[in-house]
Amino acid sequence: MATGKKLELSFLEKIQESQAQVSIFLVNGVKLHGVIEAFEEEVIFLKGATTQIVYKHAISTVVPA
Repeated sequence: MATGKKLELSFLEKIQESQAQVSIFLVNGVKLHGVIEAFEEEVIFLKGATTQIVYKHAISTVVPA
C-alpha cells in the first residue's frame, strides 16, 4: 500500500470515529457539509440532511470542523 493511501485511510478513520462535522470541497467548487458515515476505496458516504455518495476523484479538500 502506498504511503498516500495509508495517510488517507488514517485521516478518514479518525474523522469517522470522532463523528466530527466536515466540509468537503469538490473540484468544481461545490461545498458539502456533514458527517462521514462510511468510506470505501472510491467513495465517501456523507450524512447531512440526506446521505450522499461522494466520489473521491471529485474531492479537492476535506476539512474537519
